[in-house]
Amino acid sequence: MMDVLERYAQKPTPADTPRPEGVAHWRYGAGEIAQLWLDCADTGTNVISESVLRELDNLLDRAKQDNPRALVIRSAKAGGFAAGADIDGFADLRGDAAMEKLEQGHAVLDKLAALPFTTIAVVHGNTLGGGLELALACDHRIGVDGVKVGFPEVQLGLHPGLGGTVRLTRLIDPVAAMQMMLTGRPAHDRKARKLGILDALVPVRHVEAAICAAAAGKLDHDTGGLRATALRTRAARSLAATRMRTEAEKKAPNDHYPAPYALINLWEDHGGDAAGMQKAEMKSFADLLDSATAQNLIRVFFLRRKLKSEGKGADGIRHVHVIGAGAMGAEIAAWSAMQGKRVTLEDVALDPLGKAVKRAVGIYDKKHLSGIDARDALDRMMPDPQGLGRARADLVIEAAPEKPEIKEKIYASLAGVMKPDAILASNTSSLRLADLVARAPDAERFAGLHFFNPVSQMPLVEVVSHAQVTPETLDRLAAFAEGIDRLPVRVTDYPGFLVNRILGPYLMEAMVMLEEGKSKEEIDRAALAFGMPMGPVTLADQVGLDICLEVARSLRNGLDRPMADTPDWLAEMVEKGHTGRKSGRGLYDYDKGETPPDAPADDPSDSIIDRLILPMCDAGVECLRKGVAQDADDVDAAVIFGTGWAPFRGGPMHYAKVRRDVPQRLEALAAEHGARFAPDAGWSSFG
Repeated sequence: MMDVLERYAQKPTPADTPRPEGVAHWRYGAGEIAQLWLDCADTGTNVISESVLRELDNLLDRAKQDNPRALVIRSAKAGGFAAGADIDGFADLRGDAAMEKLEQGHAVLDKLAALPFTTIAVVHGNTLGGGLELALACDHRIGVDGVKVGFPEVQLGLHPGLGGTVRLTRLIDPVAAMQMMLTGRPAHDRKARKLGILDALVPVRHVEAAICAAAAGKLDHDTGGLRATALRTRAARSLAATRMRTEAEKKAPNDHYPAPYALINLWEDHGGDAAGMQKAEMKSFADLLDSATAQNLIRVFFLRRKLKSEGKGADGIRHVHVIGAGAMGAEIAAWSAMQGKRVTLEDVALDPLGKAVKRAVGIYDKKHLSGIDARDALDRMMPDPQGLGRARADLVIEAAPEKPEIKEKIYASLAGVMKPDAILASNTSSLRLADLVARAPDAERFAGLHFFNPVSQMPLVEVVSHAQVTPETLDRLAAFAEGIDRLPVRVTDYPGFLVNRILGPYLMEAMVMLEEGKSKEEIDRAALAFGMPMGPVTLADQVGLDICLEVARSLRNGLDRPMADTPDWLAEMVEKGHTGRKSGRGLYDYDKGETPPDAPADDPSDSIIDRLILPMCDAGVECLRKGVAQDADDVDAAVIFGTGWAPFRGGPMHYAKVRRDVPQRLEALAAEHGARFAPDAGWSSFG
């Protein structure tokens, strides 16, 4: 064995390993420890596609003929092992065609699992979905520091379909395995090792030694313990399954998201029989793939990809200067620094700067940054009370309060200070750029860059144009947003831009209903029943009643259509400082322990739902007619990623197309409640 170790210590690399003739996605190197490098052609990210599995099938036959002591499967991509299955390849599959592809994929991974020699997966970076299923079919899994493993399929309305449900529940504690699959949350390196998914977790420099230990039979792994054995009885699984259904119902009602319940049923019925569970897994996956929920969630995946494509190209932005260390400015600064940008953060007071640093520490902790990575991010984020970064930054982001006079004063102070090619971007959510541009140092390099709160959780960024801005400026801002792992949507200057124009009626109608005497709980529960992540009353508190009031006034003053009047008591609450969750008291009194409902109404009012939701669809049609958004897909993507709008319904424009009667229902609501519900003229050309 020492000869093997000595030869292997040469540390083989993908560049040293050839692609066999006719193979596009793998590199194969024979030897006593054979190498299989996954290296998908023409892309920077590996995905598990039909062609990847077909080539693997043939290469496993070749490896079996070579009969090495061990076979190592690794990734040649720096970013990770594999991002998951190739969604393009199965999105349109149905029925028998889907079953056929699943059976073929199962056969390949079963062949890998049955090889007569030791198989070792070395995983780094993202190891998700089909990539994790491939790794689970090996005898051992060695993780490199920073690896992230998981099954995000539930986010597509599915569950694992290549044997993952079987292999994970038999490898580790079945309840922990089910929780991973039911939530879609990944396990980061140390957690994955603790759970037993990884047999070893090592730094890059120790990978070869770990491989040699595995090849020599010196790398043990946990088999799930006594609990795994106990849960192979139907009675024990039924008790656990009942608890899982109860928990799932709180966040993902069966009517909206069938995948978690299909997974629970699958494990409860077949968890003690691996062969039976594999067959049932394929049938369950194929059935889910045919559901409206899965098709809409897969559509959302493609919408995300479309937005990311808007940010292709180089941004030329290395140094970001943020003016305003409030909640939004602090989050923008912390997130940009986390993504590798050098950031200076300016404020007129020192206290907000100190709070911003503490906020950054919390964000990095929640994002599972290692101690070194968190330290490096904090080093890149520098409090700058004197504003010295203004003159050095490639991008200045103004995140000051929503007062025109404050923003105009800041812009005037930047004249002659910023670099000639630097961009000034406003994070305003309620002010028109047309009203601000005159005071900007350079109108051609001024635009809107509207983040959503909290920046570390909300992926959308509106890149807002105006008449004088150059295409190059907009391209750079979109590339910047994509470069810091946010989703850019390009919109034109309009009251509320795109998202707040659509969200505004949702929030304002809730205020009208409160004025009518409906309870906040009734309103919120109706919205939850529709599938919204939170009700409009809760959301208003989350956004901030002061921001809601500013947006409402902006819409009412800027639009040529009737809008709901905001009640006088709302302005009075804001004047008293009762602005929502951030102040401890808003429409809900958080200081007194009042909590918004987290469960939907059992019998929600269709009238409440329509009054909340249909004006959002109508505003989307208006934005299309006015050219605020490029197309209906951008509207759907922006509202889903900017507000959390019920993703399983595919977005407000998609919902309107499926429902078909929205203009007629709006007319009925207008007759009952007023002209604010009158359908937009754009409905005549929408469809």
